[in-house]
Amino acid sequence: MSQPVLMLPDEAATQAFGERLVLALPETSLIYLYGDLGAGKTTLARALIRALGHEGAVRSPTYTLIEPYELAGRRLYHLDLYRLGSPEELEDIGLRDLLAEPATLLVEWPEKGQGVLPPADLELRLEPAGVGRRLSLHPATARGAKILKNLGFSS
Repeated sequence: MSQPVLMLPDEAATQAFGERLVLALPETSLIYLYGDLGAGKTTLARALIRALGHEGAVRSPTYTLIEPYELAGRRLYHLDLYRLGSPEELEDIGLRDLLAEPATLLVEWPEKGQGVLPPADLELRLEPAGVGRRLSLHPATARGAKILKNLGFSS
């Protein structure tokens, strides 16, 4: 499958994509969010979490590493591995247990967990593009390809 690329001209477009993405996700999925600081990873994650019905502030898990949510009858875990000391620390936060249950995992800075994290279903890469962002979507599993199909992208 080709790698779709979307231009997100502003923060509202990034939020709209997050709202669209949540509708395409199965109950169990592993999504990696790549991009430099300020690229829009947390903005996208927040939009997705709010689209599931979370009201109020969506805390960034920069210091806690993980924020759990029970929303719309499903589990979602938002992980931010920016401050992870070593990939092995993922065992301490219970990564195996999270992966064993039906849940959506949104992982910012997945490269910090390389060697311990399993392959993502879908990799999203955000890059600055003028005043907006360029979003590349890469399906890494059959489930990821199905997510892209649910988003309206064909192979």
